Amino acid sequence: MFTGLVEEVGKVVSITRDSKGGVLEVGCSFEDLKVGDSVSVNGACLTVVRLGNGTAHFEVSPETFSRTNLKALKRGDFVNLERALRADSRLGGHFVLGHVDFTARIVSFRDLGEHRELLIELPHPYRKHFVEKGSVAIDGISLTVNRVSEGSVSINVIPHTYESTNLKYRKPGDEVNVETDIIGKYVLRYLGADEGGLEEKLRELF
Repeated sequence: MFTGLVEEVGKVVSITRDSKGGVLEVGCSFEDLKVGDSVSVNGACLTVVRLGNGTAHFEVSPETFSRTNLKALKRGDFVNLERALRADSRLGGHFVLGHVDFTARIVSFRDLGEHRELLIELPHPYRKHFVEKGSVAIDGISLTVNRVSEGSVSINVIPHTYESTNLKYRKPGDEVNVETDIIGKYVLRYLGADEGGLEEKLRELF
Protein backbone atom coordinates (compact mmCIF):
# COMPACT_ATOMS: atom_id res chain seq x y z
CA MET A 1 0.00 0.00 0.00
CA PHE A 2 1.24 3.47 -0.97
CA THR A 3 0.00 7.06 -0.78
CA GLY A 4 1.06 8.49 -4.14
CA LEU A 5 3.45 10.95 -2.50
CA VAL A 6 6.74 10.46 -4.34
CA GLU A 7 9.73 10.37 -1.99
CA GLU A 8 12.51 10.41 -4.54
CA VAL A 9 13.17 10.44 -8.27
CA GLY A 10 15.59 7.65 -9.13
CA LYS A 11 17.70 7.18 -12.23
CA VAL A 12 17.71 3.88 -14.11
CA VAL A 13 21.21 2.36 -13.93
CA SER A 14 20.44 -0.81 -15.88
CA ILE A 15 17.58 -2.99 -17.03
CA THR A 16 17.71 -6.58 -18.26
CA ARG A 17 14.94 -8.65 -19.78
CA ASP A 18 14.45 -12.33 -20.52
CA SER A 19 11.60 -14.81 -20.95
CA LYS A 20 11.01 -14.81 -17.18
CA GLY A 21 10.81 -11.03 -16.86
CA GLY A 22 13.87 -9.07 -15.88
CA VAL A 23 15.73 -6.98 -13.31
CA LEU A 24 15.60 -3.21 -12.97
CA GLU A 25 18.44 -1.38 -11.19
CA VAL A 26 17.67 2.11 -9.96
CA GLY A 27 19.82 4.64 -8.13
CA CYS A 28 18.27 5.76 -4.83
CA SER A 29 19.29 7.13 -1.42
CA PHE A 30 16.90 5.30 0.93
CA GLU A 31 19.09 4.47 3.92
CA ASP A 32 16.70 2.00 5.57
CA LEU A 33 15.80 -0.01 2.46
CA LYS A 34 16.05 -3.79 2.85
CA VAL A 35 15.87 -6.81 0.57
CA GLY A 36 12.24 -7.88 0.42
CA ASP A 37 10.83 -4.36 0.80
CA SER A 38 8.11 -3.14 -1.53
CA VAL A 39 8.72 0.05 -3.50
CA SER A 40 6.47 1.82 -5.97
CA VAL A 41 8.45 2.42 -9.16
CA ASN A 42 6.47 4.69 -11.49
CA GLY A 43 3.40 3.43 -9.68
CA ALA A 44 4.17 -0.29 -10.04
CA CYS A 45 4.74 -2.21 -6.81
CA LEU A 46 8.10 -3.99 -7.06
CA THR A 47 10.18 -6.00 -4.59
CA VAL A 48 13.79 -5.22 -3.73
CA VAL A 49 15.85 -8.34 -4.51
CA ARG A 50 19.33 -6.89 -4.07
CA LEU A 51 20.99 -3.71 -2.83
CA GLY A 52 24.14 -2.20 -4.29
CA ASN A 53 26.19 0.89 -3.59
CA GLY A 54 23.44 3.50 -3.79
CA THR A 55 21.22 1.33 -5.99
CA ALA A 56 18.29 -1.03 -5.59
CA HIS A 57 17.60 -4.03 -7.82
CA PHE A 58 13.97 -4.95 -8.50
CA GLU A 59 12.60 -8.12 -10.04
CA VAL A 60 10.06 -7.38 -12.77
CA SER A 61 7.58 -10.03 -13.92
CA PRO A 62 6.48 -10.45 -17.55
CA GLU A 63 2.99 -9.30 -16.49
CA THR A 64 4.38 -6.06 -15.06
CA PHE A 65 6.40 -5.39 -18.19
CA SER A 66 3.34 -6.00 -20.37
CA ARG A 67 0.97 -3.81 -18.30
CA THR A 68 3.20 -0.83 -17.48
CA ASN A 69 5.59 1.67 -19.03
CA LEU A 70 8.52 -0.11 -17.34
CA LYS A 71 8.89 -2.06 -20.58
CA ALA A 72 10.08 1.11 -22.31
CA LEU A 73 12.63 2.15 -19.68
CA LYS A 74 16.27 2.56 -20.63
CA ARG A 75 19.46 3.55 -18.88
CA GLY A 76 19.33 7.17 -17.74
CA ASP A 77 15.53 7.43 -17.49
CA PHE A 78 14.00 8.88 -14.33
CA VAL A 79 11.40 7.02 -12.26
CA ASN A 80 9.25 7.97 -9.27
CA LEU A 81 10.01 6.05 -6.06
CA GLU A 82 7.92 5.61 -2.93
CA ARG A 83 8.40 3.14 -0.11
CA ALA A 84 5.38 1.23 1.22
CA LEU A 85 3.12 3.04 3.67
CA ARG A 86 3.88 2.52 7.36
CA ALA A 87 0.97 1.95 9.76
CA ASP A 88 1.94 5.04 11.78
CA SER A 89 2.31 7.37 8.78
CA ARG A 90 -0.01 10.17 7.70
CA LEU A 91 -2.00 9.45 4.56
CA GLY A 92 -1.26 12.61 2.62
CA GLY A 93 -2.33 11.41 -0.82
CA HIS A 94 -4.81 8.57 -1.35
CA PHE A 95 -4.74 4.78 -1.16
CA VAL A 96 -2.56 3.50 -4.00
CA LEU A 97 -2.00 -0.23 -4.39
CA GLY A 98 0.79 -0.16 -6.93
CA HIS A 99 -1.28 -2.21 -9.38
CA VAL A 100 -1.33 -0.34 -12.68
CA ASP A 101 -4.68 -0.53 -14.51
CA PHE A 102 -3.54 0.74 -17.90
CA THR A 103 -1.03 2.96 -19.66
CA ALA A 104 -2.00 6.14 -21.47
CA ARG A 105 -0.36 8.64 -23.76
CA ILE A 106 0.08 12.26 -22.75
CA VAL A 107 -2.01 14.37 -25.13
CA SER A 108 -0.67 17.71 -23.91
CA PHE A 109 1.19 19.19 -20.97
CA ARG A 110 0.84 22.96 -20.84
CA ASP A 111 1.57 25.83 -18.49
CA LEU A 112 -1.34 27.57 -16.79
CA GLY A 113 0.51 30.34 -14.99
CA GLU A 114 2.33 28.68 -12.10
CA HIS A 115 0.35 25.48 -12.48
CA ARG A 116 0.24 23.00 -15.35
CA GLU A 117 -2.50 20.99 -17.01
CA LEU A 118 -1.74 17.37 -17.83
CA LEU A 119 -4.11 15.92 -20.43
CA ILE A 120 -3.95 12.16 -20.95
CA GLU A 121 -5.82 9.70 -23.13
CA LEU A 122 -8.72 7.93 -21.45
CA PRO A 123 -9.76 4.54 -22.88
CA HIS A 124 -13.56 4.28 -22.96
CA PRO A 125 -13.81 1.21 -20.63
CA TYR A 126 -12.17 3.25 -17.85
CA ARG A 127 -14.19 6.46 -18.24
CA LYS A 128 -16.57 5.44 -15.43
CA HIS A 129 -13.63 5.17 -13.03
CA PHE A 130 -12.99 8.93 -13.17
CA VAL A 131 -14.93 11.72 -11.47
CA GLU A 132 -14.18 15.42 -11.24
CA LYS A 133 -12.09 16.22 -8.13
CA GLY A 134 -11.50 12.50 -7.64
CA SER A 135 -8.08 10.91 -7.17
CA VAL A 136 -5.87 9.11 -9.68
CA ALA A 137 -2.28 7.86 -9.60
CA ILE A 138 -0.17 8.83 -12.62
CA ASP A 139 3.25 7.13 -12.62
CA GLY A 140 2.63 6.62 -8.90
CA ILE A 141 1.81 10.29 -8.20
CA SER A 142 -1.42 11.07 -6.35
CA LEU A 143 -3.18 13.70 -8.46
CA THR A 144 -6.62 15.30 -8.65
CA VAL A 145 -8.88 15.08 -11.70
CA ASN A 146 -9.97 18.43 -13.12
CA ARG A 147 -12.48 17.22 -15.65
CA VAL A 148 -13.39 14.14 -17.64
CA SER A 149 -14.07 14.42 -21.36
CA GLU A 150 -14.78 11.96 -24.10
CA GLY A 151 -11.47 10.25 -24.68
CA SER A 152 -9.34 12.26 -22.26
CA VAL A 153 -8.93 13.39 -18.66
CA SER A 154 -7.51 16.70 -17.45
CA ILE A 155 -5.33 16.76 -14.32
CA ASN A 156 -3.90 19.74 -12.44
CA VAL A 157 -0.21 19.68 -11.47
CA ILE A 158 1.04 22.12 -8.84
CA PRO A 159 4.64 23.45 -9.00
CA HIS A 160 5.85 21.32 -6.07
CA THR A 161 4.60 18.10 -7.67
CA TYR A 162 6.11 19.06 -11.02
CA GLU A 163 9.54 19.75 -9.53
CA SER A 164 9.54 16.77 -7.12
CA THR A 165 8.62 14.03 -9.60
CA ASN A 166 9.57 12.80 -13.05
CA LEU A 167 6.78 14.91 -14.56
CA LYS A 168 9.35 17.61 -15.27
CA TYR A 169 10.86 15.21 -17.83
CA ARG A 170 7.53 14.30 -19.44
CA LYS A 171 6.28 15.52 -22.82
CA PRO A 172 3.32 14.89 -25.14
CA GLY A 173 3.38 11.39 -26.57
CA ASP A 174 5.03 9.83 -23.50
CA GLU A 175 3.31 6.83 -21.95
CA VAL A 176 2.34 6.99 -18.26
CA ASN A 177 1.08 4.37 -15.81
CA VAL A 178 -2.46 4.92 -14.54
CA GLU A 179 -4.06 3.44 -11.43
CA THR A 180 -7.65 4.44 -10.74
CA ASP A 181 -9.13 4.88 -7.27
CA ILE A 182 -9.55 1.54 -5.45
CA ILE A 183 -12.68 2.72 -3.62
CA GLY A 184 -14.36 3.58 -6.91
CA LYS A 185 -13.45 0.17 -8.31
CA TYR A 186 -15.17 -1.64 -5.46
CA VAL A 187 -18.26 0.56 -5.70
CA LEU A 188 -18.54 -0.06 -9.43
CA ARG A 189 -18.04 -3.78 -8.93
CA TYR A 190 -20.72 -3.94 -6.25
CA LEU A 191 -23.21 -1.95 -8.27
CA GLY A 192 -22.55 -4.10 -11.33
CA ALA A 193 -21.82 -1.12 -13.55
CA ASP A 194 -19.74 -3.32 -15.83
CA GLU A 195 -22.83 -5.49 -16.42
CA GLY A 196 -25.22 -2.66 -17.15
CA GLY A 197 -27.03 -2.98 -13.78
CA LEU A 198 -26.07 0.34 -12.19
CA GLU A 199 -29.51 1.98 -12.34
CA GLU A 200 -31.24 -1.10 -10.98
CA LYS A 201 -28.78 -1.36 -8.07
CA LEU A 202 -29.26 2.31 -7.22
CA ARG A 203 -33.03 1.88 -7.15
CA GLU A 204 -32.61 -1.01 -4.73
CA LEU A 205 -30.44 1.10 -2.42
CA PHE A 206 -32.57 4.26 -2.48
